[in-house]
Amino acid sequence: MAFLNSSTNGKPGVNRLLATLPKNEYQRLLPKLTTVSLILGEELYEPGDVIKYVYFPNDSIVSLISELSETSLLEVGMVGNEGMAGLAVFMGVGTSSTSALVQGSGTAMRMSSAAVRTEANRLGNFHRLLHRYSHSLLTQVSQSAACNRFHLVDVRLARWLLMTNDRLGLEEFPLTQAFLSSMLGVRREGVSKAAGVLQAGKLIRYSRGVITILNRRGLEAKSCHCYAIIKAETDAYLN
Repeated sequence: MAFLNSSTNGKPGVNRLLATLPKNEYQRLLPKLTTVSLILGEELYEPGDVIKYVYFPNDSIVSLISELSETSLLEVGMVGNEGMAGLAVFMGVGTSSTSALVQGSGTAMRMSSAAVRTEANRLGNFHRLLHRYSHSLLTQVSQSAACNRFHLVDVRLARWLLMTNDRLGLEEFPLTQAFLSSMLGVRREGVSKAAGVLQAGKLIRYSRGVITILNRRGLEAKSCHCYAIIKAETDAYLN
C-alpha cells in the first residue's frame, strides 16, 4: 500500500489520519478539502447544531465539551492531528451532542459533511480509518471518564497536558485557569493547587496564563496509566 507520507505521522502540522491514506485516495479527497484557520476559543458546534462541516486538525486542537449546566462544563474528548471533529456524521448522525471548542489555535482541513458521507460510503481506506478512529475516540472518552472520577486533579492535569503536547507538538501554550477549570471540571482553586503541585516538582512553569512543560518524562511519571492507554490506542489505529 503506497501511503501519502508515512514519515509525517506524529509530526505537528499534518493531520495523521489523512496522512495515513494511500496517495491515490488522498488525491481523490484533496479537492474536497479546504485549509482553514481555527482560532483559540472558537466554537465549531453547539449541542443540537447541524454539523455542516467536519475538521481534520493539523496543528490545532478541538475539545469536545459536555454542558452539564449553564455554568458547569467538562471536556469529554480531545481531537488533534490524530483525528476528526464531527465524527457523528460518519455514524449517520447529523447533529452534534457536544460543544466543539478550539482549545489550541492553528490550521485544519475542512470537508463538508455530505462529502464525508459520500467518501465513507465507498468502503475504502477512508471508511476503514474512520471506523478505527471511532474506536480510538471511544477509548479516549471512556478512559477519561474513569480518570475524571477516580484520580486526583494534579494527576489528571498531567495527563491532559501530555495529550495536548502530543497533538500540538509544543512545550508552551496559553491556558487560563478559567479554561482549565472547564476542561477538568473543577473549580479554579483546584486548578491552581494542581498546577502548584506540578510546578513544585519542576515539571511545568505556569505564569500569566501560559503553561510551559519543563520535564516531559517527569510529567509522564506523574500522570496516571490512563495517558498510556489512550496514547497506545491512538498510535495503534494509525499503524
